Amino acid sequence: MECFGTIRAPRELIFGSGQRRSLGLVAKKLGRRALVVTDQRLAADADFRALIADLEISGLAVRIESGTLPDVPAESTVLVADAVRDFAPDLVIGVGGGSCLDMAKCVALLLSHGGCPQDYYGELKVPGPILPVLAIPTTAGTGSEVTPVAVLSDSQRSLKVGISSPYLIPTVALCDPELTLSCPASLTAIAGADALTHAIEAFTATRRPVTANLTQERVFIGKNALSDQFALAAISLLWQGLETACTQGSNLTARAQVMQGATFAGLAFGVAGTAAAHAIQYPAGALTHTAHGAGVACLMPWVMEWNRPMIGPELQQMAIAMQLANGDAVIPALTALFARIGIPPTLAALGLAEEQLDLVAEQSCGIERLIQNNPRPLDRNDMRKLLDAAFLGDASIIQ
Repeated sequence: MECFGTIRAPRELIFGSGQRRSLGLVAKKLGRRALVVTDQRLAADADFRALIADLEISGLAVRIESGTLPDVPAESTVLVADAVRDFAPDLVIGVGGGSCLDMAKCVALLLSHGGCPQDYYGELKVPGPILPVLAIPTTAGTGSEVTPVAVLSDSQRSLKVGISSPYLIPTVALCDPELTLSCPASLTAIAGADALTHAIEAFTATRRPVTANLTQERVFIGKNALSDQFALAAISLLWQGLETACTQGSNLTARAQVMQGATFAGLAFGVAGTAAAHAIQYPAGALTHTAHGAGVACLMPWVMEWNRPMIGPELQQMAIAMQLANGDAVIPALTALFARIGIPPTLAALGLAEEQLDLVAEQSCGIERLIQNNPRPLDRNDMRKLLDAAFLGDASIIQ
């Protein structure tokens, strides 16, 4: 095995039940004027109010911005940044799901460097450090608390867009699985399936030729020795805990497994990147208006079938992590798990129309960063075969 790897992570990652109560002590080491970014539902939550009280008792001046919307419209980040400049925060705290954490990252970026989100779309466009971000996830899925990515929706574009830079990695991630206990089963399933897809795509991503400049010229460098460790740990944890977290929402052990799995998956794909399942979901999700996690999880078994000739060793390692008999058992087991927790099994079930497949194939192939990260090449004709299989539920099309 080639012993090359990198992990980019928060300066401090705190994980455990009840650890949210350390917020005040952690935050006052980062700043004195805290902008807290969340959404309207969480702003009224008792746990959130307790977090705010802890900050104030610790001597921080606090301003709450609770208008975060799903999928973070790009223009909303500008409005918030402009609205809080007079408060002059020196710390941004994101509390919530992936959208709240991505909003916190973007606002910290705009307060630090000005401009608008469009100035930073793509990779390595952020010119330098941003205000410290303290991320407190309340769902277990995106891994945004540890990743170099913020995903936005742009009204001028039909697809979601991303800003990718190591400068976006939060300074501190404070992960308390007790904050996920109230997460409904449907959201737990979608978020957890998203995390499992992150881990699998990071673990099965292409391995790039190693150069001295690779880690500095790319945000996502493909699978490597360090990302593989986090990806495998995430697969094991999510496999153990996800179904129980969905069916027994008060089971704190399962909740902790899923949250830790999501965080580990974020550490893995934050350097390795994701691949074809994500490339297809961006246009498919835009057309079907379905949750990102449901889309990537729907696609994951079909993408794995396509990649099977190239990922035999990885499937065997996944089988060990999942306590399955062998690598051939992995894809059927994953498919069955997703079915049990309510993930649509095909693109047709997701709501995509057959006449939309050509458009999805064209737009997916255009997302070269993700397609090039896929372990088995996909040209336009290959992509259409893969989409046909995922639409009809027929793996023989790509075998």
